Amino acid sequence: MKLSAVLGNSQRLDGGAMFGNAPKALWTRWIEPDEQNRIPLACRAMLVEEPGGRMILCETGIGSFFPPKMRERYGVVEDEHVLLRSLAGLGLTHEQIDVVVLSHLHFDHAGGVLTAWAEDAEPQLLFPNARFVVGAEAWERAQHPHFRDRRSFIPELLPLLERSGRLELVEEGGQSTTLGPAYRFHLSQGHTPGLLLIEVPTERGPVVFGGDLVPGAPWVHLPITMGYDRFPERLIDEKQALLADLIDRGGWLFFTHDHAVALGRVALDDRGKYCVEETLGAPLQWPAG
Repeated sequence: MKLSAVLGNSQRLDGGAMFGNAPKALWTRWIEPDEQNRIPLACRAMLVEEPGGRMILCETGIGSFFPPKMRERYGVVEDEHVLLRSLAGLGLTHEQIDVVVLSHLHFDHAGGVLTAWAEDAEPQLLFPNARFVVGAEAWERAQHPHFRDRRSFIPELLPLLERSGRLELVEEGGQSTTLGPAYRFHLSQGHTPGLLLIEVPTERGPVVFGGDLVPGAPWVHLPITMGYDRFPERLIDEKQALLADLIDRGGWLFFTHDHAVALGRVALDDRGKYCVEETLGAPLQWPAG
């Protein structure tokens, strides 16, 4: 397996919202906010290239489907579809992707499957040759969101995915027929119902796509959660279980929202607290050799 970090459109969101009940004096040690108290966030996808050449893209970021007013409201920095440019930098087009795995259907993780906004044009589905793998519970939540998170979903996206005929819904505890037995999922409920985190086997140990369970290196610290999380206490329990498991197996975390760190090996520091080591900013074609 070869992994690549593929940047999509970036965001700037309120630091207090991203760090929940952590005081500003703490989280500013990790990320410096701007004059509006916003911090830089990546929307990073993970590309998996199998030995046989199959291309699997784990998430697509926020994309550029928002009209200008909404793009400004949600802090989206670029107006072009950055993910497509990043794929081109790897010598790929979206037509060459075979599988797109979506951990959940919040717009900052699934919006990149749509074409860029254009006046008087309806959004269309990109990745015409890919199968889309989504958790069944996450799909149900997107169809029937709670009042608290209904703005996090894209109403136009679900019918497009359904009509494509290329949608696979993975049941809790199940495997993906599309991906096959080499891949497993870690299920999380703390951020949103049915969050599916894919685990990829590599020669240097398993790599788990951290999604919104562990969106970046600062969130490896157990008490740190986001204000957007549904059940913070449950999320902390899920995070602890995942981190302990990855330490036992020499595992790594891939970060979707960390503006600086894409990949890190899970470890314990000299105080016995969780941390990441051997961090990489852009692990293109990792591991090499």
